Amino acid sequence: MAQNIIEKEWDLEIEPSNNVFNLHLKEVWEYRDLLWLLVRRDFVSFYKQTILGPLWFFIQPIFTTIIFTFIFSNLANISTNGSPAPLFYMAGTVAWNYFSDSLTKTSTVFRDNVNIFGKVYFPRLIMPMSIVFSNLVKFGVQFILFIVLMVYFLVKYHFYNGPKVEPNFYLLLFPLVMALMAILGLGFGLIITALTTKYRDLTFVVSFGMQLLMYATPVIYPLSSAPAKYRSFIALNPMSGLIETFRYGFIGTGHFYLGAFIYSIIASVIVFILGLIIFNRVEKSFVDTI
Repeated sequence: MAQNIIEKEWDLEIEPSNNVFNLHLKEVWEYRDLLWLLVRRDFVSFYKQTILGPLWFFIQPIFTTIIFTFIFSNLANISTNGSPAPLFYMAGTVAWNYFSDSLTKTSTVFRDNVNIFGKVYFPRLIMPMSIVFSNLVKFGVQFILFIVLMVYFLVKYHFYNGPKVEPNFYLLLFPLVMALMAILGLGFGLIITALTTKYRDLTFVVSFGMQLLMYATPVIYPLSSAPAKYRSFIALNPMSGLIETFRYGFIGTGHFYLGAFIYSIIASVIVFILGLIIFNRVEKSFVDTI
């Protein structure tokens, strides 16, 4: 008598070790609901049990812009290529904060979530991706503040002979610029968090290293005003071309450096792929070493 064969779908399949280039992206998509839950958790926990709540998203860039304007524009007299100093610094600050926060928080994913990773299974890549997406929400809030400030100076420029503000068609590159900043921060963060499983000192290096790196990026100055002998080294920073493009598209002052922008694209993609490969290799055994 023939026996009926019943096919079953298993929740977990034990398989041999996979190639490090197998990134399980299909599995990440299947856990997308978990990704959005983590994004919501990060966003809510940021202002939970605070007096000002979401206003903190606005307070940081506002005070940073005020301080930068006073120190670097008024005291140091650093050029902003004729654009309003508050708008110039707001553009650089908002863009840099997104990249910096994504990299810094991603760089401690293994250390911060070792207890969760050791108890329940889910694609480990979900955790750093949730950080990048939750920071994108924060960026969106701060970007609204930047747009409000830009509209103010646009009105002032056209009707009251204020400082020059001329948005141009390069602002259409904005989605690409944001995507590149996201994968660049994620890629560097994945590499660092993989290395911190063995070298804890990197955590301390990242904390102040990002502050130093900001001064090697045209956040508080345009790339054109940097000394010629240092300009090529600053351009090697992938964030330089992205911030210059972001600022030029919305404000219209400065320059669009095609070579620097193409370099930023290539460097971001390489760093992102390298970060995924290293993260995928380390995540299989990091619980035993961290």
